[in-house]
Amino acid sequence: MTVSRRDFFKLSGTSLAAATFGFSLAPVEARAADLQIRYAKETTTICPYCAVGCGMIVHTQRGEIINVEGDPDHPINEGALCPKGSSVYQLRDNTARLTKPLYRAPGTSEWQEVSWDWALDEIAKKVKKTRDTTFVPTSSIKVNDQQVEAVVNRTMGIASIGSAALDNEECYLYQKFLRGLGLVYIEHQARI
Repeated sequence: MTVSRRDFFKLSGTSLAAATFGFSLAPVEARAADLQIRYAKETTTICPYCAVGCGMIVHTQRGEIINVEGDPDHPINEGALCPKGSSVYQLRDNTARLTKPLYRAPGTSEWQEVSWDWALDEIAKKVKKTRDTTFVPTSSIKVNDQQVEAVVNRTMGIASIGSAALDNEECYLYQKFLRGLGLVYIEHQARI
């Protein structure tokens, strides 16, 4: 019998492993552990973050979400998800998520819980005050070597930056709201 160098190393490695780990040639039954999602209901959906539209599979059991993963049959992402999409489970089930507004008064270092009504009223008051003091109804522009007053209806005292925490529909409504206030400085960064 001729043994090549490669066969010699394979045979030596197998013998060493058998001697070291008690290698047994007896038939072994391989059995996968039951998956947590075995009896769960599968629902396909779309990731709510950016405009790519990656497909997701959400597994629910007794009305509770137990798993979220990329949809391998989806033509856009083919089962892959970005880090934000992978963490979409935390949108609903996250013990660290704030559920009430916090307010820190000027000059203090402590945050206190406030009601949603109070917080929204304060935000509305500050937005209105800033808009009223910085609103510009008209602006002088040059047209054919003449200065003309043009209606601009803008405010230069407020800016906005959006993020991927908003889905497409929310971004659309937010944009309409900001343009209605007269904002000029509007930015959106999907990776925030």
